[in-house]
Amino acid sequence: MNRHKFRAIGVLLLVVMLTGALGVSAQDGKVTFMSTQFNIVEETDKARAILADFGEVDFVPSEEGSMIDLLKAEAEAGSGTVDLVGALHGTFPVLQNEDLLFDLTDLLAEIEAEVELPAAFVELGKLGTEDYQYYIPWMQATYIMAAHVDALQYLPEGADINALTWEQLAAWAKNIYDATGEAKLGLPVAGLFHRFLEGYLYPSFTGGMVTGFKNAEAAAMWEWFKNDLWPYVHPQSITYEFMQEPLLSGEVLVAFDHTARLINAFNEKPEEFVGFPAPAGPVGRGFMPVVVGFGIPYTAPNPDGAEALLKFMLSPETQARVLKDLAFFPVVGGVDTADLSAGVAIEAAAVAAQANSPDALPALLPVGLGTRGGEINEIFRNAFTRIVLNGEDIQTVLDQEGASLQTLLNETGAACWPPDAPSEGACQLQ
Repeated sequence: MNRHKFRAIGVLLLVVMLTGALGVSAQDGKVTFMSTQFNIVEETDKARAILADFGEVDFVPSEEGSMIDLLKAEAEAGSGTVDLVGALHGTFPVLQNEDLLFDLTDLLAEIEAEVELPAAFVELGKLGTEDYQYYIPWMQATYIMAAHVDALQYLPEGADINALTWEQLAAWAKNIYDATGEAKLGLPVAGLFHRFLEGYLYPSFTGGMVTGFKNAEAAAMWEWFKNDLWPYVHPQSITYEFMQEPLLSGEVLVAFDHTARLINAFNEKPEEFVGFPAPAGPVGRGFMPVVVGFGIPYTAPNPDGAEALLKFMLSPETQARVLKDLAFFPVVGGVDTADLSAGVAIEAAAVAAQANSPDALPALLPVGLGTRGGEINEIFRNAFTRIVLNGEDIQTVLDQEGASLQTLLNETGAACWPPDAPSEGACQLQ
């Protein structure tokens, strides 16, 4: 027996081991759906209840690494057990590099004839290609803005709360300060503030997250943030981790945070708060979606069933159930929010408005940094502390922190991720 046959047997054994360990089966008539989402017991039970309305679905919750190993092994064996995969955006470049997924362009056209999908998310599913749809968006989580209704009277003249610019937000915050004598804009500096910088400010002003970290547009952005916005940010913001508490107490009137860290305010006093998209800058409306997508492996034993299940999961009715039961937000239009809690309905409307904004510029969570992902957050936070709080020279700080960022990218080999343009090899700062 030659070594190629030994290799084939080894791969088949790996497939048997992995599928056995994960409880995967390839029974006739069933659709086997493997997902890195909803792999906590309570979530798994809720997901299976939703899938039961479709028919025979073998739902297999999985860790990312196990999923990737299984799909690679099945591809090498030439036979598979998994029909449909669900995973975060960051998983799909690995599957792309291994050439494991069908092109879903034709299926996407069928779906878009029935429901509206955010163009920005559809583009993300192409993974930098022009005409190959590696995944179709499934659901999302994100960060949005919230305001007390008492703050609306201070909006700048002509401002549309669902289409604000950063300059208008600063003018709004100043108007509140002038009228009340207090800085009432709140930011979670002790919480997820690095996502505010990475996914909202930087893309809006520079068009990217990392490539423009130290360029002239970034320097101008920091100058604006320091002089035009920060003076009207509540001084206790440096201690805020979650913004729902200071909103409910009235300490702040306008705030930014993750949907999960605003929901209590919306749920407890839905008549007193509004949710709305983050503002836009000169380049676009930067925002950070946590995008989850569907892909179909080449080795799927039941690809037709996978397509049918994918369509079912993207129906407005199913998307509403996922939102209600599992707290991930829809990616399709026409979702009925009538039976949702008032707070979730408020957030759902803001999330949809943000994703579907004509100038939407999605900035994904960092890709390719592995266990060193926390280092990029510290670099952005260091820039804020040194420039805004300590008053150091902007360009000096950007050059120094930019050098640390480039070292991180070089040492991890991380290629650029959206909204930065794709790169060959490690992403390079301008």
